[in-house]
Amino acid sequence: MAKKSTKVYYYGTGRRKDAVARVRLVPGSGKITINDKDIDDYFGLETLKLIVRQPLEATETAAKFDVIATAQGGGVSGQAGAIRHGIARALVVADEEAYKATLKTAGFLTRDARMKERKKPGLKKARKASQFSKR
Repeated sequence: MAKKSTKVYYYGTGRRKDAVARVRLVPGSGKITINDKDIDDYFGLETLKLIVRQPLEATETAAKFDVIATAQGGGVSGQAGAIRHGIARALVVADEEAYKATLKTAGFLTRDARMKERKKPGLKKARKASQFSKR
């Protein structure tokens, strides 16, 4: 009879703007994969890569876990923020006593509630109106 292999991983869901990220932390060497691509291939800007790595650096676990994330919706900046939120939540699941206080003080566990304002009737965008003319 074949033995079942039980893989240990920690799961967290992150959200920002319209982006949703499902993140799994697997014990490993520190490789970050987003939508089956390496982080360097997925994000062009160095600042976005820095945002994603922030919770791992704050808790000094960058070399302990491999990150496997799927990001959907929104733009690249929103997805980076969502992945950061997901990683922080997954780290809390991994070891609450060790990481929660650090992540909370850094603000990584707080869901960024700022959203795009809806378009209003009679306007071109949320606040942009057509140019005013007296005549």
